[in-house]
Amino acid sequence: MNNLDLHNIRQDYSKQSLNEADCSADPLEQFQKWLTAAMHAKVNEPTAMNIATVDQRGHPNARIVLLKEVTAQGFVFFTNYLSHKGRALSQNHYAALTFFWPELERQVRVEGIVQPLPAADSDAYFQSRPYSSRIGAWASEQSAVISSKTELMARAAKLSAKYLLNVPRPPHWGGYIVQPELVEFWQGRPSRLHDRIQYIQQDNSWIKQRLSP
Repeated sequence: MNNLDLHNIRQDYSKQSLNEADCSADPLEQFQKWLTAAMHAKVNEPTAMNIATVDQRGHPNARIVLLKEVTAQGFVFFTNYLSHKGRALSQNHYAALTFFWPELERQVRVEGIVQPLPAADSDAYFQSRPYSSRIGAWASEQSAVISSKTELMARAAKLSAKYLLNVPRPPHWGGYIVQPELVEFWQGRPSRLHDRIQYIQQDNSWIKQRLSP
């Protein structure tokens, strides 16, 4: 295998800066500001986030999912409860999120406890999804080994015939909310002297700190 020379791939960041005085007192409000900026800047997939979980063996696993809501309580996403991440979260209720918006030279890290959403909230979101996505949630045994793509497509066709109009939410599919205990905002700066502002939850309030890059 030919070795790629990665040593000299680097970029100097200089678009913006981040100061403690400019940050909201609440990290979720600050996140809303940055997410809005990313959407206005037409960042590619601004709601894409890496979610890392740890299973019962202590093994970490990470993947990209889409953020579907930000509330005063935390960050909401939806998935199959029987997937790798769903099974991991049933054993270890903590997860970490990372958002990366390279066009703005920004990153956000989140650590927190994960709780299932109430069934009514999952039902409401499921019914807002396109018909094909609702069928897909039934057809896919997420993370399970299948014999072929043909098997998956046949299962989806059978379910489409069963649920011609109304597709109920599968009992194995729904939402989670990541309730943050730590949120870090990273703004790229020249010479790798990046701005890092961290929020730590302490006694039901947020402590704001600057971190060394």
